[in-house]
Amino acid sequence: MSSILTLPDAPAAHDLQVLLGRAARLDENAAVRLILDGGVLAVYVSVLHPRGLLDRGPTVLGLRTLAAEGGPFDEVVPIRSLLARTDAAVAAATDGPVAIALPTPVATVVWAAISPPRGGWQAMQPLDPAVFDAAARAGIDEVATAVPDGLGSDLVHRVRTEVWGRPLDGLDHVPAGAAFAALSLGFLGDDAIAQFASGSWLRFSTQRGHVLVKQAGWSLGR
Repeated sequence: MSSILTLPDAPAAHDLQVLLGRAARLDENAAVRLILDGGVLAVYVSVLHPRGLLDRGPTVLGLRTLAAEGGPFDEVVPIRSLLARTDAAVAAATDGPVAIALPTPVATVVWAAISPPRGGWQAMQPLDPAVFDAAARAGIDEVATAVPDGLGSDLVHRVRTEVWGRPLDGLDHVPAGAAFAALSLGFLGDDAIAQFASGSWLRFSTQRGHVLVKQAGWSLGR
């Protein structure tokens, strides 16, 4: 039997719809991890992640939390399937809660087995959102120039890893992929980006969502 996710109203369902739509534009064959516990739904999407043990690129995840009922559950499902069900639920919504039956889970998504810490985050200096915006747009232009139509998927991944794994100017611990995720998922605004670290993980938070980064070989204790 499919798990049922119940959001409090149509605007909450629309928020989920928007996030899934943005993530699907990055990779229409991707998956989304949904963790529902204690009335809070955590929605994780992967923007970048390594392919295999020899891939030294960063893991970059987007996270949005919403109030929800149901569960508890921790499931990984195809983004396109969940987006189609969310689209239908939003279109049919009236007043009151919106229920969405989750698609059949998938069990082969490697990044979903990597769980960011829930606690132990130490605050760092906030960042100017304009820095993320400029870095993301420059990287998008660079990738578009370097990746002509018809290039093989392995080469595309290599280019993306090189561009988005590169540190930001003056911020050696922050890969450009963090800026790309924040812009692509709609998390950037005028508010400062709160910055936190916990072990090998970084978190960049705004009023609209969070970007989580696991950079190989980096930790707060270095």
